[in-house]
This record gives sequence, C-alpha cells and structure tokens, in this order.
Amino acid sequence: MVLILTRMVSGKVSFGLCSMYHELKEGKTVMATTKENLKEAFAGESQANQKYLAFAKEAEKAGFANVAKLFRTTAQAERIHAEGHFAALGGIGSTIENLEAAIGGETFEHNEMYPPMLAQAEADEHPAKRMFTFALKAEQVHAELYKKALEAVRNSQDITAEVWLCPICGHIELDNPPETCPICGAKASVFVQV
Repeated sequence: MVLILTRMVSGKVSFGLCSMYHELKEGKTVMATTKENLKEAFAGESQANQKYLAFAKEAEKAGFANVAKLFRTTAQAERIHAEGHFAALGGIGSTIENLEAAIGGETFEHNEMYPPMLAQAEADEHPAKRMFTFALKAEQVHAELYKKALEAVRNSQDITAEVWLCPICGHIELDNPPETCPICGAKASVFVQV
C-alpha cells in the first residue's frame, strides 16, 4: 500500500490510504470517523457513477457496445453503494425533509457555489464557463420547482404536472417544454419527459 500526501493545512498533514484519511496530529495518527468515511465513500461512489456513465457514452460512440454496457452496469453498482452510504449517514428523511434539503442545496449552488466558479472560468477563459452558466441558472429553477413541490406535499398533494428536462443544460419545465429552452436555447423537440 502507498501512503499519499493529500493536503497540508495549518501545519496538519493528511495522508490518504485507500479511502481512509489519517491525520498526523501532535505525532499521533488520528483515524477518520465512520461518518467522515461514509461522506467520503458517498462522494466517491456518486462521482464514479457519473464518470462511468460518461465513459459509457464515449465507448458507445466509438463502437464498443459491450464496453459501454460494462461501464453502465458498473455505474449502477456504484449508485447502489452510494445510496447505501447515504442511507447509513441518515441522509434520507421524509419527503418534506428531503424537499427542504433539496431547496437548500439548489439555493446554495445558485447563490454561493457557482457564481465564483463562473467568475473564475470567465477570468481563465475556460470552456467550463458554458456549463457553469447553465448550472447556475438551472439550479435556481430547480429550487423554485422544489418549493412548489414542498407546498403541494405540505397540503398532502402531489404535483400535478409532467416533468420535462432539457438534456443540454439541465433546465426543468413542468407540464410542457417551452418552444425554446430559456437557458440554452434548445428546441422543445429535444426535451425529454422524465
């Protein structure tokens, strides 16, 4: 096994050994808590799921159908792991609690996370500015849709709408897709019903 220096902050050195972090503090090794390990495992498995789905698309385009199938199947396995870790963290509550958490997450992304990321990408003239712009705008819409859903659930009702997704930018519409996506300009015909 290889011990890798992962960060040095305020005089503390952290090493990664597999997925567990050890911090040297006053000459003693401090093990990560199970909760910290679950958070790291959830993040890692979630990222692996998305990465393998992207790899599957590329393998499919390159004509490797069975390699794409392997990537997609492994992505689902990683999703199973991520969901198990998230449940063990106590991350799943009632529908009302989950909607409140989703509103908080989407609002954070729109108000705090993406603005400085977009500003940096613009300053760097990096192509990431396109997707950061799409995400920033879409997260605000997602938060508003979750607020409508929360209001309905608090009244013991479901939302009464079809849900449409723009596969280009992640914009979501209820009932019907717009003629053109208000975020990226995609035509209604590319929207997918989820």
